[in-house]
Amino acid sequence: MLKNIKAVIFDLDGTLVDSMWVWKSIDFEYLKDRLHDIPTDLIDDIEGMSFTETAVYFKDRFELEESVDEIKEEWNKLALEYYSNEVRLREGARDFITYLKENGIKMGIGTSNSRELAQAVLSSNDILDYFDILITSCEAGKGKPNPDVFLKVAASLEVKPDECIVFEDTYAGVLAGTRAGMKVYGVKEELSIHNTEKITNLVQSYITNYYDLEILAKEKI
Repeated sequence: MLKNIKAVIFDLDGTLVDSMWVWKSIDFEYLKDRLHDIPTDLIDDIEGMSFTETAVYFKDRFELEESVDEIKEEWNKLALEYYSNEVRLREGARDFITYLKENGIKMGIGTSNSRELAQAVLSSNDILDYFDILITSCEAGKGKPNPDVFLKVAASLEVKPDECIVFEDTYAGVLAGTRAGMKVYGVKEELSIHNTEKITNLVQSYITNYYDLEILAKEKI
């Protein structure tokens, strides 16, 4: 699995941390306050978008009076308590990143979330110092499925794309990693189950949790 690999890049939400439930709650609360129901196509429409791109989408689709910056600021406020106190790591994630650290593999985060929330949840789970770099899609350019954020992480780590493994839970994220020229491992997440077939067609393996990698490592390293 790690042969000729110098870096592992993680998506954050749904991949490294179990946080997608937070956004279902926040979207409901945010839109309810503005007399909107959550459209059935919302999750698919915004999948992979950067924090800023999502705010622009919300402003345009729901004809919001707030500016894009005001929308992002409110989302950060609504989510910060969750990310600082309630969001936890996916099963086996701590053991896996500890293994990578002990074996000299560089690690980075490439997330569509805001820097504020990403740093909060990594700090609250005591893993912020494990990572060499954290880059958001807003900082990189376009959101996923464009490869911008993963390529920027790799460049910052001073490794080639084909020396990287990406872990992702969404189809948009898997596409981004593939388009970046990296090996991609899929992480099963409830909101992406409907894209399971498309994801499995692109990834090296599709895992339920990081303990699955113990078996994969024995077979492939």
